[in-house]
Amino acid sequence: MTPVDEPFRWRSIALPALLPTLLFSTGEGAIIPIIPIAADSLGATLAIAGLVAGLLTIGELLGNIPSGWLVARIGERPAMIGATGLAIIGLLACLFAPNPVVLGAGVLLVGLATAAFGLARHAFMTSFVPLEYRARSLSTLGGIFRLGYFVGPFISAAIIHLTGTAASAFWIHIVMCLGAGIILLVLPDPTASFPSRRTAGTAPEETRAEEVQVQKNAPGLFQTIYHRRAVLMRLGSGAALIGALRASRQVILPLWALSIGVSDTNTAIIIGIAGGVDFALFYTSGQIMDRFGRLWSALPSMVGLGLGHLVLAFTHDLDAVVPWFIAAAMLLALANGLGSGILMTLGADLADRNNPAPFLGAWRFTSTLGAAAAPLTIAGITAIASISLAAGVMGVVGFIGAGLLWRYVPRYAPRVAR
Repeated sequence: MTPVDEPFRWRSIALPALLPTLLFSTGEGAIIPIIPIAADSLGATLAIAGLVAGLLTIGELLGNIPSGWLVARIGERPAMIGATGLAIIGLLACLFAPNPVVLGAGVLLVGLATAAFGLARHAFMTSFVPLEYRARSLSTLGGIFRLGYFVGPFISAAIIHLTGTAASAFWIHIVMCLGAGIILLVLPDPTASFPSRRTAGTAPEETRAEEVQVQKNAPGLFQTIYHRRAVLMRLGSGAALIGALRASRQVILPLWALSIGVSDTNTAIIIGIAGGVDFALFYTSGQIMDRFGRLWSALPSMVGLGLGHLVLAFTHDLDAVVPWFIAAAMLLALANGLGSGILMTLGADLADRNNPAPFLGAWRFTSTLGAAAAPLTIAGITAIASISLAAGVMGVVGFIGAGLLWRYVPRYAPRVAR
């Protein structure tokens, strides 16, 4: 039996692909809540602390397109190893930062590393996982990220309790990056385990030579963006709105709890339970996409995210505001969970399997652009008008996104393989 005929086995990607992702995302989940606290301890104002925290997403946004070029040039595994090294440099800068400027620079480097790490893993799954397992594998990858973000803050809380300093949480991500890097160095290169998936039908001794020829003939980053500009503008706009609604959910729930007087502890419990609901649905989302098509996950997810924001918008001044807040938080979690992996799956469907990284870099840029814009939009509308209006605007944006997905997903990403 040739490698191309071998059935796909989940254990073949568990250690080399998913375990490093779990470690990296757990470390990132550990530092996200303490970045504003670290900035505040260095004398930053509330606005500057928020800006420093936002540099993580900005770094990821800026890193997506160059990461596509990097992964295409050096490969997935070296890019991931390099990303862990870059993250460690940024984390050390955060750990020993004498002022908010140095802290912000370190956070920006961590964001750049996150872009390279995530894109390399995305490119690997796109190229080497068979189409019939694609959505489940990518939703599982998304679930691994969610698990890391869910577990990380609890580890961070324990370390801070033991050490008495919030900055000690940066050591968690450093250790996790070291662990991920060691795994990637010690275990066999996963791309070598599936050499024929990119070059199906090629004799084993010819595989490497053909892969090299494929890379030489593959279009470059900017050529790919130019040739695929139509889908990036149309379906990519829908992806940007998915990113925006997801980021809005993360920002608006704690702000809403603050505005209606929910205690910090109860806010953490409510959002934590919602995070568990979100995580629990990742494999269900993949099953839906693989069995019924991508639209069956994308559309309900966006409609649910839009509805959840509208529930918030119209319930702020009701007597039962806290139960409505809990209901909205759970609805948003349910909707987000149903869309687990949808952005990665659509990107994989659209990318060239022989050289996915350039397109995936541009694709991830569109979704991250929406994620970066949403918090600024919410902050601006809240400052000018009210948080209720901000939630209402984001709810309408959700339905606009649903319309874009309804129109363009069947056109550009049909269920059957191209």
